Amino acid sequence: MTNKQRNFQQGFTFSKHVPEEISHFDRVFDVFKDLLTHTSGDIEEAFDWLDMLDKEYDIFTDDYTLEDFEKDLIKRGYIKKEDDSEGGNTGTGNGKSILTAKLEAALREYALDQIFGKLKKSGIGNHRTNKSGVGDERDGENRNFQYGDDLSTVNMTESLKNAQINNGISDLRMTEDDLIVEETKHKAQMSTVLMIDISHSMILYGEDRITPAKKVAMALVELINRKYPKDSIDIIVFGNEAWPIKIKDLPYLQVGPFHTNTVAGLELAMDILRRKRNTNKQIFMITDGKPSCLKLPNGEYYMNSVGLDERIVSECLSKAAQARKLKIPITTFMIAQDPYLRRFVEAFTAQNKGKAFLTGLSGLGQMIFEDYEKNRIKRI
Repeated sequence: MTNKQRNFQQGFTFSKHVPEEISHFDRVFDVFKDLLTHTSGDIEEAFDWLDMLDKEYDIFTDDYTLEDFEKDLIKRGYIKKEDDSEGGNTGTGNGKSILTAKLEAALREYALDQIFGKLKKSGIGNHRTNKSGVGDERDGENRNFQYGDDLSTVNMTESLKNAQINNGISDLRMTEDDLIVEETKHKAQMSTVLMIDISHSMILYGEDRITPAKKVAMALVELINRKYPKDSIDIIVFGNEAWPIKIKDLPYLQVGPFHTNTVAGLELAMDILRRKRNTNKQIFMITDGKPSCLKLPNGEYYMNSVGLDERIVSECLSKAAQARKLKIPITTFMIAQDPYLRRFVEAFTAQNKGKAFLTGLSGLGQMIFEDYEKNRIKRI
């Protein structure tokens, strides 16, 4: 018997793979996170839904009840009572249950996994541009050394080969003419504003459109924080008015009794992006309906929900053109299919020279993420 055969016989042990069993808590926790997004962070309502689902689908058992699940949430730091002392989080308070920052982060991570799947490891994870020069990432292309090139970019293997060819082995010496450098590319940064329509139509006609929009926003934030930490993202919502919201407020976002003041949203988005130092800037707008509201100089609202109002449309197109002059492309994700709305989106997109996606709710997240990735490949 050879040493190789002997080592093979002695060195390997095989055993049956037994998948790790999912705990009761983890199994219920995924359902709970989904319900929390639908209830805009209302824990008591989410518990009511869990109780209803349990009666139909036997989510809980005699060994693990809804009460046990609530205790686990408190013990693991996902919820606390409203009157708990700061930092104590003992769960002994009698107030309303509220989400902790840990659960808000878990909701963003859950949204990312739901919509975009598990992210693959991608090294440094920054956006490449097409601009070559003195950058910070090697791209594999070589060229002759030029005065001013960083010596750290010199390809020693290719330079020594040049020196050998030019001067011979017997008189091996290296001159400036022998040096070869590797091209580099800059890694771009992007500033993004995500606009979310919270007008009343986002829950009309028996279709919940705000929940998918919230999930996309949470997932996009999580994607950027993980994969592109140098990028920035701001979230604004628009109804009769437009205002920014904090990332931690996303799970609680609700539709209001509002019209759609797209102009106010665009004005705020452009104002935010003007203050950003990044060269690459963009606006993503998620909306399901036509612009139907303007705020007049005297503070009053001009509203028209019937058809496409010429005055309101004209203001929207003017803002689209203004964004184009500022080199801010707008990508519109229209989750409605009405022909006259499609014509408006086409005109709006033409004015901005941006892009538009007429999409249903199911493909919204994937479209936004793919577009985000593509928009990174821009010249600085």
